[in-house]
Amino acid sequence: MLTNHDTRCALGHAVDLLNTAPGENSSEGLGDVRALRGFVETHEVSGVDAEGLSERDLVAVHAVRDRFARVFAAPGDREAAELINAMVAEAGTTPQLTDHDGHDWHVHYFAPGASLADHLAADCGMALGFLVVAGERERLRRCEAPDCGRAFVDLSRNRSRRYCDSRTCGNRLHVAAYRARRREAGAAG
Repeated sequence: MLTNHDTRCALGHAVDLLNTAPGENSSEGLGDVRALRGFVETHEVSGVDAEGLSERDLVAVHAVRDRFARVFAAPGDREAAELINAMVAEAGTTPQLTDHDGHDWHVHYFAPGASLADHLAADCGMALGFLVVAGERERLRRCEAPDCGRAFVDLSRNRSRRYCDSRTCGNRLHVAAYRARRREAGAAG
C-alpha cells in the first residue's frame, strides 16, 4: 500500500493516541495535562503550543481517542466512514498546503489555530479515511498477543502483521511456541 509521509505520521499519531487508553494490562497514558504536553512534544504536533494546553484539552483529546477506538472497532467500512465523516466535519476541516519545518509540500486538514483535539481529529481522521477509500481498513488492527491488544496499522506489503511490535509481542510468542514444541519433543522422545 502506498501512503505518503504525512498519512503515515497521522496514522502513527492515531495509533499512539489509542494506545494511551487504559486497558486490561495498561493504565491511563494521558492521565493529566503534563502527559498530554509530553504526547504533543514527542509527536512534534505542528501548530500546537504544548505549554498552552489545559484540562479542557485533555478531556477533548480523550473524546477524540474514544472516537478513534470506535473507528478501529467498526464492523464495516460504511460504519467507519460515518464515524470518520462526523469527526472530521466537527473538527472544522480546512485543507491547506504547507511546507514547514523542512518538510516538503503536504496537506494539513485542521483549521489554523485549531485546538489539539480538532487538529488530531482532522489530520488523523483524514488518514483513517484514506484507508477506507483505498479499501484497506482491515489494516487497522489490534495486537493478537493474548495479553496485549494494542492498536497498530499494518503497513506491510502482504497484510500479514499480527503483533503490535515484532520485537516484543511477536518474539515473546514465537519463543513460547518454540519452547512448547521442545517440551513436546522431549516428552515424546
